[in-house]
Amino acid sequence: MIYATIYPRDQLLARAKRLKAKESKNSKSLVLCLDDNEAVVDVFQGVKVVWSLFVEDKENQSVSKVGRYLTLSFNNHHREMITETYIDHVLREGKEIALKNRERKLYTNNHRHDYISMRDGRWSNVPFNHPATFETLAMDLDKKEEIKKDLIKFSKGKDYYRKVAKPWKRGYLLFGPPGTGKSTMISAIANFLDYDVYDLELTTVKDNAELKKLILDTKGKSIVVIEDIDCSLDFTEHRKKKKEDDEDEEEKKKAENLKRLRDHKESNVTLSGYGRMDYHIEMSYCRFEAFKVLAKNYLENESHDLYGEIGRLLEEVDVSPADVAENLMPKSDEDDADICLRRLVKSLEEEKKKKVEKEARRKEKKAEKKEKKEIQKKVNGAEENGKKI
Repeated sequence: MIYATIYPRDQLLARAKRLKAKESKNSKSLVLCLDDNEAVVDVFQGVKVVWSLFVEDKENQSVSKVGRYLTLSFNNHHREMITETYIDHVLREGKEIALKNRERKLYTNNHRHDYISMRDGRWSNVPFNHPATFETLAMDLDKKEEIKKDLIKFSKGKDYYRKVAKPWKRGYLLFGPPGTGKSTMISAIANFLDYDVYDLELTTVKDNAELKKLILDTKGKSIVVIEDIDCSLDFTEHRKKKKEDDEDEEEKKKAENLKRLRDHKESNVTLSGYGRMDYHIEMSYCRFEAFKVLAKNYLENESHDLYGEIGRLLEEVDVSPADVAENLMPKSDEDDADICLRRLVKSLEEEKKKKVEKEARRKEKKAEKKEKKEIQKKVNGAEENGKKI
């Protein structure tokens, strides 16, 4: 019962006369526990029990070994309640405490041709220390609360998923322009749930069989991240395409890159069985509510005379939270909130000017295209009339 040694630490330490601290390999902080031969009292549903930590010396040839173990004492009258209810409670609480206090990891899948990956397993890891939270995430407040409620419902739904005979997993599709906080959202979710993160690089996965082995190699209560899923695979669930102007050079470039990636035949992965998305999260451009979060994060500022102008500009131009944050971040010790906010206003005004100029060029190209079509139509008509004559 390894979890029983964890449970008294948080629940009963305040009552112990002596404590000791030790480092733990998988914990992010020092671990406090009962001192040797110490005893503490717990009360559960009105029943008093006593936890005692005993130390026993064991002689094995000429080497002395020390064994530590917990004992649980209670009135025999309550045996049924203790064995059927209290022990389960202790184990459940212990697991939650261990999960919360462990050092969380960021895993990446090793390249399949790398000798090190053959030796050390399919995943390598480093400590996961990203500080992002939902409170610091630049996003609409109502949308954040909606996502948090969905995450809480899922995290507490183990019994429900078992009842309906479904795997206890949930797919989240994050989509939006670059710089809108998709990676930050993943970190915020991981910190909110206290989950590990597995960053799955599909371009190194040979086929579906290898993908299945990677998935089976992940631990419970973790997040598996697959980035740029629509560019990495010929994905079966296509998102609705936006109607863009044929002359939009940026969109044409994206389409060419997407075709090039889909024509790449090195990876034969289809994500069959893994690609269903239960919840779609659109990470959009920075609007006023998101800006206020960023201003608080970077400047510790919640109001300013420029807020009105900034709010108006943010409704007129499309800029990412990353671009807004770059302007808000002080560049020197002399940069105060006023300087940073004025720099943001200047940047937004420049973006507005670019937008106006781009729209003018688009209209001009559209007019030219229309004029060419009219001319061609007249030419075709003249040629047709010439043939009839």
